[in-house]
Amino acid sequence: MRISTNTIYQSGISKISALQSEQTKLQQQISTGKRIASPSDDPVAAARALSLSHAQGVNAKFADTRQTAQTKLSTIESNLTGVTNLLVAAQSSLVAAGNGAYSNQERVSMATEFNDSLQALIGMANAKDAYGNYLYAGYQTATQPFVASAAGANYQGDNGQQLLQVDSERQMAVNVSGDNLFKAGGNDIFATLSSLVSLLNTPVTDATSQAALTSGLATAMSSLSSSVDNVLNIRASVGNKLNELDALDIAGSDRDLQYSKSLSDIQDTDYASALSDLAKQQTIMEAAQKSFVSMTSLSLFKLI
Repeated sequence: MRISTNTIYQSGISKISALQSEQTKLQQQISTGKRIASPSDDPVAAARALSLSHAQGVNAKFADTRQTAQTKLSTIESNLTGVTNLLVAAQSSLVAAGNGAYSNQERVSMATEFNDSLQALIGMANAKDAYGNYLYAGYQTATQPFVASAAGANYQGDNGQQLLQVDSERQMAVNVSGDNLFKAGGNDIFATLSSLVSLLNTPVTDATSQAALTSGLATAMSSLSSSVDNVLNIRASVGNKLNELDALDIAGSDRDLQYSKSLSDIQDTDYASALSDLAKQQTIMEAAQKSFVSMTSLSLFKLI
């Protein structure tokens, strides 16, 4: 079989071009640190990398959502600390109010203190979070949840739960309903404090009014005690959620590291292997070029 000179040229050029292309690919892998520049380089690995990148992105979004949840719940926890302190102080004052040696005027002074506590509590109940939303209004985050009234305060919100997807299989309520916090089971703490103000402003003039005072103070003490227990239970629930979010953050960070390692194993260049291959390709290229020059320099005239 006769091989034309043109075929020899074309074959040599094609081989050298292929070697140059392979060298360019290796040089690109070394310079970028990435083994896969396009899906065609390794379709299976590219598909796997895409899947891992998507999973890592979803994991990062859950981390952002947990940060939002932590901000909301931390604000509530801080506010509930203030509410607890106020109610505990009111309990102490209420014990003192039962002192039989107190005069009507002294009880009027205490009524003023309880009225101040009532107004302060309404202010705490109308607190907002870092995003400007009311903490205890349920879904009605733009509506002031409590409006002062003659009987204490009326609730304007609802019992809606604000749920956030903090992990693939975990939704978490990140709010507390004002109704459940301040009026749980019909025990209205605002009404209790308002009743105390009226009770202490009422003069004790005889045995009947004294009995009414004693009975009213006992009822108020029971109501305050129940309210404190309710607030502490809700604080405990909020604290448990914050602890759970911390645990989910740790798990999420571990997953992110695993995703990053898997992506690195698939995508990143093995420098030792790439440099070795590049050196080998350069040797082959030099040999191919010398062979090509040798072949193209052949001529029958040189033999005559």
